Amino acid sequence: METRELRYFVAVAEELHFGRAARRLGIAQPPLSRAIAQLERRLGTVLLERDSRGVALTGSGHVLLREGRTVLAAVAAAEARTRRAGQPPGLVLAAKAGASTELLAALLDAYAARPDPVPVDLRLCRFGEQSRLLREGAVDAALLHLPFDTTEGLDSEELHTEGRVALLPAGHPLAARPALRLAELAALPHLPAPRFPRRDGSYPDGPGPEIRDTTQLSQLVALGRMHAVLPESARSQLRPGVAVVPVLDAPPVTTVLAWDPAARSRPLAGLVRTAVEVFGGGGPNGVVVDGS
Repeated sequence: METRELRYFVAVAEELHFGRAARRLGIAQPPLSRAIAQLERRLGTVLLERDSRGVALTGSGHVLLREGRTVLAAVAAAEARTRRAGQPPGLVLAAKAGASTELLAALLDAYAARPDPVPVDLRLCRFGEQSRLLREGAVDAALLHLPFDTTEGLDSEELHTEGRVALLPAGHPLAARPALRLAELAALPHLPAPRFPRRDGSYPDGPGPEIRDTTQLSQLVALGRMHAVLPESARSQLRPGVAVVPVLDAPPVTTVLAWDPAARSRPLAGLVRTAVEVFGGGGPNGVVVDGS
């Protein structure tokens, strides 16, 4: 099976329309149809059901879509890591803009004090971007926040766990409370929760506004358009007009340093060791270092 065939199939499976998939790929529809038919013959199974109403995935098609996405992501990440391996020594670390500022500063300062540091390029991201950049091979490591992000398929080291707080307009009646519970926030009239992007960049359905970054979130809370429940450390990034109240029953948030398990890098291993030393983790789980 060729990566070209996988790319063609994933496009059709996601669009469920040969014409739209062909336009997305920048090719004509007939060669796309022939390529899919050839792939089905090679695999000995039907991947797509075609009729006058459109295109639908078979059971085999669903499996190949899942596996194909994984393979294409791995190929893209390998290409990105290979290109970056030929560049001068350095690390690229992704972090969500406005999140874990003090933790990030402590990690970078401690790493810079090592006997063998390399330059660290900090990539500040919108919500949900760090994991994607890491999986694509565009960065060496990322600060992720559980349970919002996922470390599936990655190696990671826990750095810090903290409670969560509610962000409310300063004049709201609940803003003067010493603490709140999630049920009280869910029942707020005309003050919905925000909608954060999924891993693929799409947003779930709901009444709340779509949130791209911390600045937008803070402004919308201050304007009385929504409430939000964020990690305790978000206090340091808020604008005037936003009140902060602890939420007693909100699940805690754990910040982790994550990296690709296939990484072969002394600088990355040094960054992970630094995280272990500074934040008291159990060891650099799975960082493999080459001999260079």
